[in-house]
Amino acid sequence: MERSVLVIGAGQAGLAAAYHLARAGADYSIADANRRVGDSWRARYDALTLFTPRQFSALPGLELSGNREGYSNRDEFADYLEAYASRLKLPVETGRRVVRLSRLDDGRFEATFEDGGKRQASEIIVAAGAFQVPRIPTVAGKFGSDVLHLTTDIFRNANQLPDGPVLIVGDGASGRDIAVECRRTQPVILATGKPRKLLPERILGKSIWWWLHLTGALTASPDSLLGSRVRATDAFPDRDRSLESLKRKDIRIAPRLVNADETTARFSDGSSAEVRTVVWTVGYRDDSSWLDVPLAVNEDGSFRHEAGVSPVKGLYFVGRPWQRNRASALIMGAGPDAELVVQRLLADRGG
Repeated sequence: MERSVLVIGAGQAGLAAAYHLARAGADYSIADANRRVGDSWRARYDALTLFTPRQFSALPGLELSGNREGYSNRDEFADYLEAYASRLKLPVETGRRVVRLSRLDDGRFEATFEDGGKRQASEIIVAAGAFQVPRIPTVAGKFGSDVLHLTTDIFRNANQLPDGPVLIVGDGASGRDIAVECRRTQPVILATGKPRKLLPERILGKSIWWWLHLTGALTASPDSLLGSRVRATDAFPDRDRSLESLKRKDIRIAPRLVNADETTARFSDGSSAEVRTVVWTVGYRDDSSWLDVPLAVNEDGSFRHEAGVSPVKGLYFVGRPWQRNRASALIMGAGPDAELVVQRLLADRGG
């Protein structure tokens, strides 16, 4: 049987997989739903910057230009991905959204594209990204029709907002960034969840990411003692985003949102607030509706894999959060994870 790999998605994980497939001399192609490479980043909120400094934010084979200690913004990194695909001559086909992936009787896979076209491949690497469908809690349905709802994939900047208080639900890095942006034009309430630990941005003149890499915190497996602690903490660097800093910016900090009634948001401490807009920043879930392959998906709709290897022969994943470790959800983890997945794919062929 002729061997060819289809990589689904041309974000950082898909491009890293393509890099290692090319180095191995494998026959492969890349299909991406967007019009341009990098559009998955361009579609996110305007003020977005990467978690990690440039020195930790490059893919294998091409440095990310600029101050190594500084942080790339959304558009800069999107352009880097586009340049990466171009300079390394990676065969990305844009505007090719996969709407169904099925398994044929001969063991090959068949991808059906939105335009009705089809492509067969002996192996599939799914690199669809971790930010697919924003989660919206059921409490959202208790707000009245006068409240505008936005999610992280819709929100761009404060100019979208109608006049009136804005409630941000979720105090992760994105939620805190969006709270600061919204405060430029409107009153803001940030509804928090579990206590979060923020890390200092630098220690003894070195980036916190340098120290985390040095101590092995980024590469510890999730079932190890260190890895389980890192996962439970879910910390991110404090770049002027502590709750105290947000309070100084005149952002009201509220506990967990537990109920709503028309325009009134109610919190776990019994307090409430009148709101005009709610921005939901409570994370994402996988969209696996297109993956029509038995055993490839868990009951909750998440992709089933172990370190990127599906129980379905010939199916692999890259770019999954905690695929192998904390770095898996960061740019710095895309290259190493993709390299191991490609090695496993080639080894499975030999077997």
